[in-house]
Amino acid sequence: NDDRAVYRMLCRGESTGVFQVESRAQMNMLPRLKPRKFFDLVVQVAIVRPGPIQGGMVHPYLKRRQGLEAVTYPSDAVKKVLERTKGIPIFQEQVMELSMVAAGFTADEADELRRSMAAWKRKGGLGHLRQRLTEGMLKNGYKQEFIDAIYEQIKGFGSYGFPESHAASFALLAYKSAWLKHHFPAAFCCALLNSQPMGF
Repeated sequence: NDDRAVYRMLCRGESTGVFQVESRAQMNMLPRLKPRKFFDLVVQVAIVRPGPIQGGMVHPYLKRRQGLEAVTYPSDAVKKVLERTKGIPIFQEQVMELSMVAAGFTADEADELRRSMAAWKRKGGLGHLRQRLTEGMLKNGYKQEFIDAIYEQIKGFGSYGFPESHAASFALLAYKSAWLKHHFPAAFCCALLNSQPMGF
């Protein structure tokens, strides 16, 4: 999954028919995010979701990736959790781990947070977890501005965010279908025509 020509094709937004990255939103994001390696494609799959978009994660991530915004961390513990994604929590596991290292959540409380994120729209809030998260972060020396930003991002996951394993499995299929599109375009096009009607 390291064929540079395949990534160059994706960076141009040429992803019609490519699994998971063929929507208009994904096609618009590809030339902005410019995936050059497999983990970039994992982020690409995960970030074009209602959760990260509504949680205000997309623009900061892109700015930091492009070197237009500095990547800073309020602590080494937070850096350890978010360094791979430029200080932005993009995957559900990062939110869970962040709640443990920054707010002192137990593993059970972090899992409760995960379940609450999934039920956000149905049940209408994170309730006592917001207070617990805020108190824990304040106690550990984090500023209110950071706490508020993290909370908004967590709320975003209530509108559908991805676990990293899910994003990685989708990214692998996206890469394989992009590889076929690049190296065997006629067969790829024929397969798409034979599969009509399709979603996008």
